[in-house]
Amino acid sequence: MPMVQIYCNCGKSKYVMKWAYFYNMEQLSVITICFNNLSDLQSTCSSVDAQSTKPYEHYIIDGSSNKEIAEWLQNTPQPHYRKWFCERDKGISDAFNKGLALCSGSLIHILNSADIYYSNAVIENVLAFFNNNKAIQWASGNIFLKRAGIWVQIGVPFDAQQLYKGMRAVSHPTWFVKKEVYDRVGQFSEVFKIAMDYDLMCRLKKEAYGYMNETIVKFDDGGVSTKQYLKSLQENVKVYESHFGFSIAARAWQFRLSILFYLLQSKFGKFLYAIKAANFK
Repeated sequence: MPMVQIYCNCGKSKYVMKWAYFYNMEQLSVITICFNNLSDLQSTCSSVDAQSTKPYEHYIIDGSSNKEIAEWLQNTPQPHYRKWFCERDKGISDAFNKGLALCSGSLIHILNSADIYYSNAVIENVLAFFNNNKAIQWASGNIFLKRAGIWVQIGVPFDAQQLYKGMRAVSHPTWFVKKEVYDRVGQFSEVFKIAMDYDLMCRLKKEAYGYMNETIVKFDDGGVSTKQYLKSLQENVKVYESHFGFSIAARAWQFRLSILFYLLQSKFGKFLYAIKAANFK
């Protein structure tokens, strides 16, 4: 079997792959769930298609109440790696789980419709990272999103000791998780309607983790967790306590976040955040 050496520059950090057999390299499956939002899906698909390294497969899980997306997929030429499954689902977790069941790649990324890859080299860089760090079971990076009306890049490494603080900028759209990990820890819970990603993260705490210090995704802020942020904070507490028992720390932290949320909705709060964001540029 031939061998290859690949060099990949991921932002400011350089990852150099060791000699590896082709068959031992990770194969990436991308999952995109959608619901009655064809234009958003088209933006996401264009982002995937523009990648310098294409995914092994890209599954569209369409739970729409109309046929617009299904007809576009069927009647428009699609790349060979794009596959789709059109069926009404029982919610976000159910749609995620359908995608997980269909995927055959060794590494999985969930890229929701309306979200796009930050650069054309994201998949190339991520595969280089995993192929050079075989022990890593899941990884996350940075995300580009709006806070208080300002576009910012955020992201921190996962820290199991900080789980009581919720997602803590370990943003789900930046996660890449090996398929075997889902086999061990389980899929997305349908009990939680918003914080299903946080629930999964609580189950990932013992899995070998890696942080990629580069921006992975430009995030669309129209998702459920943004519109119902305060409700998501309450659900985060339920998730944490379902895994680790009653926690004053988790309740206090989520209360703090709710106060900050209200502050950022005010003109004064947005002004303060603009100053903070400017100082970090």
